[in-house]
Amino acid sequence: MQLAQLEAFVETARRGSVTRAAESLYLTQPTVTGRLRALEVDLGEQLFSRVKYGVALTDAGKTLLPYARRALRAVSEGKVALQNLREATAGNLIVGAGPLISTYLLPIMIERFGAEHPKVRVAVRTGHSEEVLAMVLNEEVQVGLVRRLVHPEIEAVRLYDDELVLVVHPDHPFAALRDVTIRDVAREGVVLFDRTTSYYEQVNDFFARAGVVPRARLELDNVEAAKKMVERGLGISLLPHVAVGREVALGTIKAVPIADNPHVKRENIAIYRRASGLGGIAHAFLSIAKDLPQLLSEE
Repeated sequence: MQLAQLEAFVETARRGSVTRAAESLYLTQPTVTGRLRALEVDLGEQLFSRVKYGVALTDAGKTLLPYARRALRAVSEGKVALQNLREATAGNLIVGAGPLISTYLLPIMIERFGAEHPKVRVAVRTGHSEEVLAMVLNEEVQVGLVRRLVHPEIEAVRLYDDELVLVVHPDHPFAALRDVTIRDVAREGVVLFDRTTSYYEQVNDFFARAGVVPRARLELDNVEAAKKMVERGLGISLLPHVAVGREVALGTIKAVPIADNPHVKRENIAIYRRASGLGGIAHAFLSIAKDLPQLLSEE
């Protein structure tokens, strides 16, 4: 049973004439007749009987007609769905993201994406970068947003570099200084990260390169908690700029330059599985993700 045969059957039933069906389908009458006969042979049933002014459905034809119409409608809807997918006008997008990106950056990207593609349903899966990588490789998500990593089966697109900044409570002595040194920072009670976070190695390497060991005031497992501790005056911390920009602007914490700071930055990327490529919806989202530096500047 072929789609062309069903089209000939439905149109002939609608027109009550093979000739008129052929005209409607821009086919010759023998072509339509051949398709109808092939369908009858395939089904083992006579679908039409001849009447004075054309043809009429047999009982078998009447039984088949609603199913044939539904089949053609489903194919038509499928074509529209595929077109929407290509043009990113409708469908589903599943994004994987690290905790920091999911909290501070993804809302900005989704807001812009949703404005441009309002019929696309977006789902987010959060995990550490290695977990998001596994989601991409297992095709559980279409795009992953993570810190820089390398894998032979993924394509990576650079998004932006985020810098760690020293933040303190407005009443902390550092807040009144123009800048401080790394050794000054190490002597204070620093809010550090434990080994479960992606910032553990980055912050510890920062002090190790300077040849100092920071005095730990607290050890936490997420950026948001560390920021709250600084806001309460419970320590100072090196935190991603993207996570503290709002609080610095509001004055609830203060960013203090480190005079001998080599500017600790972390590259963030978008990844997708090389073998799978990008569909229209994922490609549209990635285009917006590439504009992240501009989006951040507009905030």
